[in-house]
Amino acid sequence: MENNEIISIKKLHKTYHVGDETINALNGIDLSVQKGEFLAIMGTSGSGKSTLLNILGCLDLPTSGDYLLDGVNVKSLNKNQLATIRNQKLGFVFQSYNLLPRTSALENVELPLLYNPLVNSKERRERAEQALLAVGLKDRMKHLSNQMSGGQQQRVAIARSLVNQPVVIFADEATGNLDTRTSYEIMALFQELNENGMTICFVTHEPDIAVFTSRNVVFRDGRIIKDKIIEKRQSATSALELLDKNKYEFEY
Repeated sequence: MENNEIISIKKLHKTYHVGDETINALNGIDLSVQKGEFLAIMGTSGSGKSTLLNILGCLDLPTSGDYLLDGVNVKSLNKNQLATIRNQKLGFVFQSYNLLPRTSALENVELPLLYNPLVNSKERRERAEQALLAVGLKDRMKHLSNQMSGGQQQRVAIARSLVNQPVVIFADEATGNLDTRTSYEIMALFQELNENGMTICFVTHEPDIAVFTSRNVVFRDGRIIKDKIIEKRQSATSALELLDKNKYEFEY
């Protein structure tokens, strides 16, 4: 039987030492994410969700326990191998976009491919263009990132996360700097990517954003206190239409 697990975590612990104090950021987490899931990781500040995201993104290592990413045990990898995994298997989208300011959308999206020796310049340009088309920025490819709205910049960041054809995208509060309408637009885009097969782990503290995902995992004090499948997730496109309708009726 085919194994569709993209992420498998067993008895994961993360401990920090600050002076004489020991902080247990993660306390024996078990978590499995299947290919094609759209998962919201939720919890208040200090609950452990950011620590988990850093480990999932191969930016940090657990104190103990196992993390298998696409069948590979991450703790068996050295720094160079971890860097390769991050570059070739993972996509990242951040709250603050993290774009180069005086650089075009196309050049920003090409950036991760500069570190991939298997991709030549022609293919790099083609893949960047395809990624920008996928996020609806056909007419903005040559625009500098500082000439774009927040929503457009986040779309560039999502295109950049797609360009290496990752097995999973990690989004960290990706709507945190956006107004409600733009947030719904970005969530509609994530839903479309997910419907096309992309696995997405989306960190958020906003329940009204989590309703657009397919599964909610809630953290408190370094433990999972809730893991719920959303049988019928809300459509971000429908929410956007309702928002516009209410605004029109209010203005009228």
